[in-house]
Amino acid sequence: MSPATRVCRSLDELRDRLPGLVLTVGNFDGVHLGHRRILETVIAAARARRGTAAALTFEPHPARILHPERAPQRLTTPEQKLALLEAAGLDLVVVLPFNLELSQLTPRQFVEEMLHRRLATQQLCVGENFRFGHKQAGDVALLKELAAALGVAVEVIAPVVVRGQTVSSSLVRKLIASGGVDKAARFLGRPFALTGKVEPGAGRARALGFPTLNTQPEQECLPARGVYVTEVALGARLFSAATNVGVRPTFDGQSLTVESHLLDFEETVAAGRLEVRLLEHLREEKKFDSPEALRAQIARDLDRARRYFAQRAQSDAQKQKKLEAAG
Repeated sequence: MSPATRVCRSLDELRDRLPGLVLTVGNFDGVHLGHRRILETVIAAARARRGTAAALTFEPHPARILHPERAPQRLTTPEQKLALLEAAGLDLVVVLPFNLELSQLTPRQFVEEMLHRRLATQQLCVGENFRFGHKQAGDVALLKELAAALGVAVEVIAPVVVRGQTVSSSLVRKLIASGGVDKAARFLGRPFALTGKVEPGAGRARALGFPTLNTQPEQECLPARGVYVTEVALGARLFSAATNVGVRPTFDGQSLTVESHLLDFEETVAAGRLEVRLLEHLREEKKFDSPEALRAQIARDLDRARRYFAQRAQSDAQKQKKLEAAG
């Protein structure tokens, strides 16, 4: 995370005009590779101008206010999104509360009043599908027209395509919902992560010989129920793990819980926060005939998780050797 990033939650906090402001505007849910290309363009343009690289985003998601029945399940919490925007290297992130008054701004008002008069934007960088203003009436063609009249440059960034598929938040949601977390990571540029507080469990996993760290996930978009190869971050430490996302049907569970068994980990953690990074889907969650049958399956799951990490370490070592040989 860049310590230099300034975060504002109101335009009133920006009393002094920012030099050479290069701005992007969007929801940035997931901060995927498409978003990151736009952010990289903003930063490069700002550096060329010796100006300020900034992003304007909104909380909550506009659809949550305007069409709550159609609002997408968000990939990131507001805290995750902000951390990812900061980590991109921006100078400024403006997080505006989205409300009905803001939604009533016409495209012209949005550009002239907010972007030009209030922010003194010098250049805008947006994706091809960018929409703005009341009922999303504005598109990139109108944006260019309105901005040109104000002397504001507009750069439209083409979508990012990975393995023949255009990167989008909706695509990532579909992949995660189906358990395809390894594919989702290709489009996010990192593993999809669940976050939450460490919570006490019923002790069943410990009784089976596989103690877990449990949490109720804070994310809206959740992966398919099942067992995953994961990495679990506890503070600054990262551990290899296997994680069950589900309701524990063998014990007639009802509420969804994320239970992670950290490999070769013997500490007791009773509180704090954790982040579970999902790497690969191993199997669907199922109900077993007995705790003994479940214990045997968990042992097999952990063996597969260990093989995954061993193979990854071997692959990383081979890549390092090639880099050293090329250098």
